[in-house]
Amino acid sequence: MVEDADTAIAMASGDVPVLATPRLVALVEQACCDAVRDALHENETTVGTEVQLKHLLPVPVGGKVRAEASLDRVDGRRLIFTVSVTSDRGLVAAGKATRALVDRAAFMEKAGS
Repeated sequence: MVEDADTAIAMASGDVPVLATPRLVALVEQACCDAVRDALHENETTVGTEVQLKHLLPVPVGGKVRAEASLDRVDGRRLIFTVSVTSDRGLVAAGKATRALVDRAAFMEKAGS
């Protein structure tokens, strides 16, 4: 459900009260994580490396959207997904997302945390 906090106004990415493109990116990233979560080992996670997304349809506050991701292929540690967001009015966004499979502890060490 699109809420005020999800809008372009709230995310400083525009001045209209519709679902913001940055929020769409977050939704497809979450869908990618959900798609592979059960296949990861305890010490593994994925991190986003690239998103190519076409925002096709505005969705107002109160509208419902559904993000989906399907794993197309694995290229070494790179996971390539086809992603989409739909509403009852049709296709809201579509594209590709790439995530890297990493060891969580080693990644956080590299991040300096």
